[in-house]
Amino acid sequence: MRSRSRRGLVSAITAAAVVLSPVAFATPADAHGGRNHVQKLVKAVSGKNVKRHLWALQAIANANGGTRVSGTPGFDASRDYVAAKLRRAGYDVTIQPFAFTFDGYITPPVLKRTSGEQKTYTYGFFADYVAMQDSPAGAVSSTLQAVDLVLPPGPAANSSSSGCEASDFAGFTPGNIALMQRGTCNFRIKVDNAIAAGASAAIVFNEGQPGRTEVDLNPTLGGPGVTIPSFFTSFAVGNELAATAGTTVQMNWDPIVETRTTYNVIAQSRKGDPDNVVMLGAHLDSVQEGPGINDNGSGSAGILEVALQMAKLKPKNQLRFAFWGAEEFGLLGSRHYVNALPPEERARISLYLNFDMIASPNYTFGVYDGDGDAFGTAGPAGSDVIEEDFEKFFAGRGLPFKATAFTGRSDYGPFIAVGIPSGGLFTGAEVLKTEEEAAIFGGTAGIPLDPCYHSVCDTIRNINDRALDVNSDAIATLAGTYAYDTGTIGTAPAPTTASRATHPHHPADSAS
Repeated sequence: MRSRSRRGLVSAITAAAVVLSPVAFATPADAHGGRNHVQKLVKAVSGKNVKRHLWALQAIANANGGTRVSGTPGFDASRDYVAAKLRRAGYDVTIQPFAFTFDGYITPPVLKRTSGEQKTYTYGFFADYVAMQDSPAGAVSSTLQAVDLVLPPGPAANSSSSGCEASDFAGFTPGNIALMQRGTCNFRIKVDNAIAAGASAAIVFNEGQPGRTEVDLNPTLGGPGVTIPSFFTSFAVGNELAATAGTTVQMNWDPIVETRTTYNVIAQSRKGDPDNVVMLGAHLDSVQEGPGINDNGSGSAGILEVALQMAKLKPKNQLRFAFWGAEEFGLLGSRHYVNALPPEERARISLYLNFDMIASPNYTFGVYDGDGDAFGTAGPAGSDVIEEDFEKFFAGRGLPFKATAFTGRSDYGPFIAVGIPSGGLFTGAEVLKTEEEAAIFGGTAGIPLDPCYHSVCDTIRNINDRALDVNSDAIATLAGTYAYDTGTIGTAPAPTTASRATHPHHPADSAS
């Protein structure tokens, strides 16, 4: 999941002031004897217990090529781990299969500088490089040749026209790898010109101005017909490769696109009102590049431990826990689930709580902006109450929190699209922590909230134990409360058609 905006920050002082008002959800819970149960539940859901599940997911990734991506044995083993725990706890567990298009690679990609001081670069969005969409397979080792670069970069975007004209390749040595810079024309024109000049492969790096430095877009070549492997890198990588004439580079790209099967795991309590379902969800899959222990082992482990502890309770409302497959391919698991539900079944879901990345190492405590006052995009009626209840949890502990955008870019998207009140927590991904956030939450300004987002280093070492513990308690507090009383949440009629669009993680970009 990605959250790019930095508005909606609430200071520790403001948060502390909020707690002076009564906690809205405590009174309804008391009416059903639930408050005492909530306190016991929160005590039982310790961060240590949650982290045991993360160690298990790390072991699964270690045994399966370092990944738990949907459509691979690593995900299937994660599915089996979660399902077995939930069955033993007494839940009615359903494994829901669905087909999807797996778009990845067979052997790991390679970009390596082989001359001078050798260096291997890291594959992945928000890392060092990615293969351009529609790049063919290929393995190349050759000399890198710069093509009309503008270094240092110009003051504005599109100062560089590197590779946009055939004349840029005057004197190009056939068989070399063309090193080009983003700017002016689209990627396909640059690569087509490189092919015409006899290049064996192409590397285009980001141009270098603010906002054009990282691998933060999905570069596309606009369709078939390209005949050489083509990579897109960060500005830092391109600038480094361009620094020494005659640099040699090894590249390998071994893609695969095929239909595979993956799964959702749905666990439902055997007790509670089936006409008032309280649902929690988190995506269980990782990206192919790494084990995904924060993204999103953390959310999955959090709701798993809450589910195991809640199995000891007798809820007034029915509880449903979902572990989604193929979120990283565009929210496919949650979309499949919601789309397959008959309207009368959708109407029984009073609310949905989503947890995607709850233990980022450079975290902020983010609460989805259900009322829309911070970002202008509100959820269905009742989402504002969920946001307020999460805020009161943090305020009750004297902890700061901030609003995070509620745009449909995680698995709550399909639920809000059909009018189901939703909310949840998010500790941040690739966005850099601001000075203001560092002053309030601690951590380091100027680096990402999760520096290992979508990367090989998203391991058990990428977890902030404090954020994991606090957010797991927040999950337990609201789940335990809503298990006894959802108040007015879910009483508004749900629309029958989608009210907003959901977006995959990486919209394709072929522009300059």
